[in-house]
Amino acid sequence: MIFKTAKINAFRTWGLLLTMIGMGLMVLGTAGVVFWGQAGKIVAGIGLVLGLITMMGSLGIYFWAGMLSTSAVQIQCPECAKQTKMLGKTDRCMFCRTMLTLDPNVANITAEEVEAQRAEVESSETPDSKINAPVSTHHDTTQKL
Repeated sequence: MIFKTAKINAFRTWGLLLTMIGMGLMVLGTAGVVFWGQAGKIVAGIGLVLGLITMMGSLGIYFWAGMLSTSAVQIQCPECAKQTKMLGKTDRCMFCRTMLTLDPNVANITAEEVEAQRAEVESSETPDSKINAPVSTHHDTTQKL
């Protein structure tokens, strides 16, 4: 539970990770010239191109997170009383990581109760019933990205 965060923050984290990887590839590629001289130019070229591609991926993720952020619902967190943005029907507070929902069916249910309900449903199903089971309309409060 400690690594759970708001969806927008998760997108930004992936963007930052790609930025760091891209910069690392560029630096390591350029270091090829230092270690191998003229033969390292090929390594430098490959490192710079791969770094540029990952930096462009980072740019795309940051742009996507920004566009999602502009259309996100702003609500006040009941725990920390700060304004936070929410994507979808369930999300976490960007500051205190409290589960937030706009779905009244899952409101006031703790994460442990949701896990217990899920475990109860999974244990009561047989392998044959999983194949022909109808699609559930229940929204999980512990969605993964």
